[in-house]
Amino acid sequence: MRRSASVLSIMALLGAGLTLASAPAATSASCSTTWGSLPKSSAASTHRPLENIRTGRHDCFDRMVFDVRGATSSTPVGYRVQYVSELRQDGSGKRIPVSGGAVIEVRVAAPSYDPETGSPTYPGRAGRALPNVDLTGYRTFRDARFGGSFEGDTQVGLGVRARLPFRAFQTGGRVVVDVAHTWASSS
Repeated sequence: MRRSASVLSIMALLGAGLTLASAPAATSASCSTTWGSLPKSSAASTHRPLENIRTGRHDCFDRMVFDVRGATSSTPVGYRVQYVSELRQDGSGKRIPVSGGAVIEVRVAAPSYDPETGSPTYPGRAGRALPNVDLTGYRTFRDARFGGSFEGDTQVGLGVRARLPFRAFQTGGRVVVDVAHTWASSS
């Protein structure tokens, strides 16, 4: 009888441990952030060609990724990400309409062409939606427009629901821009 009670006690403790082990997963989705909405930037070491721009949805933020050919963590890709009142194309100053409650201008030190040959590496067209980017169902992203490539930089206008916190960083050969769904935690 004692042995049965001990086995049951151990099983109960293991069950409680499993319940506790799953609890952090629920709290990690609380989405608290300290990113803020001020400009973020990083200096470039070289200008390498942009290959692709893609987006993704996450529990706490929407993400835009710039894939840069040949870039690594030891070859920083420069960027500047900031809220603007409107998107103005580099060089011409032409206004590019971007839908949403707020507009984030993303500049990446990666032209949409190969700097050595001049051959296009990314098919974006000034003022048009980003190729192969569908923002249907995103909580924060509303629109994404190609501004152009000028003097080694690529410019994109990202329309978002409202002025929300964001972060920008490089990981390997990618520049990543995350925009939070809310300001406060959703706990």
